[in-house]
Amino acid sequence: MNKEIVARLFRDPPVLRTQRLLLRRLQKNDCLDMHEYSRDAEVTKYLTWEPHPDPHYTMRYLTYIIPKYRTGDFHDWAVIHKESGKMIGTCGFTSFNYAHNSAEIGYVLNRRFWGKGLAAEAIRAVMRVGFFDLNLHRIEAKYMIGNAQSRRVMEKCGMQFEGIQRDAMYIKNQYETIGICSILSADYIALENR
Repeated sequence: MNKEIVARLFRDPPVLRTQRLLLRRLQKNDCLDMHEYSRDAEVTKYLTWEPHPDPHYTMRYLTYIIPKYRTGDFHDWAVIHKESGKMIGTCGFTSFNYAHNSAEIGYVLNRRFWGKGLAAEAIRAVMRVGFFDLNLHRIEAKYMIGNAQSRRVMEKCGMQFEGIQRDAMYIKNQYETIGICSILSADYIALENR
């Protein structure tokens, strides 16, 4: 895997379909649905960014980020709830380590859809792209200590807890201790073949 392979995939990211979800590229008409969860302090509590103050802020974000698909520099999918047609979050790759053939995955979900297994469903679809289309060796995910719910989602996807990094990130004016979980391609393939 190299940067050009990643860029080629994300210039026109594939639509991913699961039992209850559709993952596709972000669009400007996602603004109100995105703002609904992005303004929620409970949703953003364990994220690196502050709640969006108003829909104009969310639209400015989308206007900034959507053109990055053209160059393959944005690696997120919009998560669409099939039954309602609502955009309920995002899931994708937050970073790639090309030298070590690995990536970090990130996700956020509207609080109204928590507790239904939808985050794990989206993550597994993105992991499949990582392991089969990008031939990654390792995918990891990070969470702030205190966010046990996020760790449970990672473990539900077959990731193993590796440990913590004390005060590893400075977020919202304070240092946060970060937990790390990961899955290797062989682990993922074994889970798929069960």
